[in-house]
Amino acid sequence: MKKTVLFLLLAQSSVLFAQSSDNATNNSDFKKANGVEYKIVKDADGRSIQIDDLVELNVVWKVGKNDGVSKDTVVVDTRKTNNGKPVTMTLTAPKFVGDMTAGLSFFSAGDSGVIRVSVDSIKQNLKDVPLPDFAKDGDYFIYEVNIVSVKSKEEAANEQKLLDEGQKKTDDRLLNEYFVKHNIKPLKTASGLYYIIQEKGTGDKIAKGKSVTLKYTGKLLDGTVFDSNEDPAKAESKEPFVVKAGEGMVIEGFDEGLLLLKKGAKATLYIPSGMAYGRQSMGGSVPENAIMIFDIRVTSVK
Repeated sequence: MKKTVLFLLLAQSSVLFAQSSDNATNNSDFKKANGVEYKIVKDADGRSIQIDDLVELNVVWKVGKNDGVSKDTVVVDTRKTNNGKPVTMTLTAPKFVGDMTAGLSFFSAGDSGVIRVSVDSIKQNLKDVPLPDFAKDGDYFIYEVNIVSVKSKEEAANEQKLLDEGQKKTDDRLLNEYFVKHNIKPLKTASGLYYIIQEKGTGDKIAKGKSVTLKYTGKLLDGTVFDSNEDPAKAESKEPFVVKAGEGMVIEGFDEGLLLLKKGAKATLYIPSGMAYGRQSMGGSVPENAIMIFDIRVTSVK
């Protein structure tokens, strides 16, 4: 697939979002700066967004004349693509003249407005990057943005630390309730990983960098199986699962658990969400903050 400006603006500039305004097409209200034009329709009190700030926002990306007469075409509406939730981005320095992120530096938390860049100027500044077919000469890329929140890098880190600590306590409580209910008495590592080794295997413990071939089944606390290479009905069961131990090829808890085992070992790993995918939902049957249980069997170590 060709790299288009559509991809460039979404991937390099992170994400876009917003809320339409009846005043968005009043061209006389736009200001020019840093290669873009911008207009703040709702101006809330607060400091302007700075480089490295973590920003929550909604964006509607349109293309059209932006003249109040012609109908603009909606390319992306992040409210629709993100289930009604704002998207999150870290503001980085503009990658090119006309990068819409240059306009975000004039907004603050609670602001709504419009950032726009003419297609003609994009073509001039990105001569080697093909534009999507819907971008016509004389059109604008129009970004209607609604800034939900702004946090400094330090504020975001401190907030995430508190959330992680709270989630870690929640995971530990849920795991211990599960153990009591099922009469399980696992061991626990310093990091918070719980495990039971049913069969010890032979030889030395698996060393970092060793190639390990496994049979595994992954499930949630409620018993939902989300992944397995032992189910004959699944295509992945026909191929061995091979991983280099301790090198970050799998989630943290799985990686740590492998280093506790030997060739031929059979074990169960109880992995807190912070050592799995954390707040990231993997879609389907794996929600955010999911605790994972893996039954694994080491078939070879090389």
